Amino acid sequence: MSLFQMTLYWIYSIPNWLFGVLCTVAFVLFGVLGTYLSRDFVKRVHREDHSHNDIVGYFLAAITVFYGVTLGLVAIGTWNNYSAIQDKVDHEAQNVASLYRDVSSYPEPVRSELRQDLKDYVLEVIDHSWPQQRRGLVPSGSGVFIDHLQEHMLQYSPQTSGQQVIYQESYHQFNELVESRRARLDSVTTSLPRSMWWMVILGALVSITTTMFFDLRSFSMHVWMTALMSGLLGLMIFLIATLDNPFRGKVSVSPVALERVYSQLIK
Repeated sequence: MSLFQMTLYWIYSIPNWLFGVLCTVAFVLFGVLGTYLSRDFVKRVHREDHSHNDIVGYFLAAITVFYGVTLGLVAIGTWNNYSAIQDKVDHEAQNVASLYRDVSSYPEPVRSELRQDLKDYVLEVIDHSWPQQRRGLVPSGSGVFIDHLQEHMLQYSPQTSGQQVIYQESYHQFNELVESRRARLDSVTTSLPRSMWWMVILGALVSITTTMFFDLRSFSMHVWMTALMSGLLGLMIFLIATLDNPFRGKVSVSPVALERVYSQLIK
């Protein structure tokens, strides 16, 4: 975990609306103050009133096209990653439900042991693993219940062909559950690389700075146009940041699927 990432994690501990406001206001202030402070310098650069607005427009169009495409791809990538991790959690919940139904056909006492192991596993994930994931920590407590579940399954010896079929299917679901759990744990620290974040932030600042080189007759119009563009870029970066760490913040992957399995099937 890089120092850059650690310094950004505070944003996930504040309300989502407040983070959005702060992000938007920060970029709008940069644009408005920059436009005001660079006003005299821009007039000197133009030499004559509005002499190079067309050149500035060409540069701004080129910059915003390249940056806009890149920013759009980054936003789509973070959303796809968020959705993929949500699918992993849903798949894990499906594995738990299927395995619970399979072991319900086992004879006693192994049936009660396996169902209790699954119950303990789901409660561990919901009550302990998820709060750790929200803090960016990779939990390990649920591994104990996976080991217990495997141990109890291996102690069972099917006596009939029907039991053998159920046993094979349940062990297949167990392996699927192990893979789903590993995929979830591997996703806890998933985020955009530091170089990508520098590109996103610096690209936004370059785009806003370029708008400051316009020389307009109405300074208030110049300020409003810059503020609107700055606010839009701030909102885009806010969107990417909220989706970047799927298990952190108010907009995050939740254990709803596992909670539903527990309340409807296991409890």
